[in-house]
Amino acid sequence: MTEQHSATPIDPADLPQVIITFLAAQQAHDAETAISLFLPDAVVTDEGHDFHGDDKIRDWIAKAASDFTYTTELTGAFRLDATHYDVIHHLEGDFPGGVVDLHFRFAMRDDLIQTLTIEP
Repeated sequence: MTEQHSATPIDPADLPQVIITFLAAQQAHDAETAISLFLPDAVVTDEGHDFHGDDKIRDWIAKAASDFTYTTELTGAFRLDATHYDVIHHLEGDFPGGVVDLHFRFAMRDDLIQTLTIEP
């Protein structure tokens, strides 16, 4: 059964601090700061692949930062409920297609990232 959430637009500054810190660390290619924001049992899903735990997520952060050159602009932020957030980024760069809007869907637990799903 799929959970139903109603999205409430919020100012990006009103996102949980851990999400703000993660997004900044990701842009700075700071894998150590980024990984510190995930729970030990966290899962990241990107391009249809799941990355479980610190080592796999750290590798994903390093690889994602090195494959392509791109610019990113945060274009929307939504609170789905007390623990779920959707942050939309517009990317332009030298990746296939060159332009994409990506949803970064966060689930939080104990003030850390439990899951992150990145998809168009």
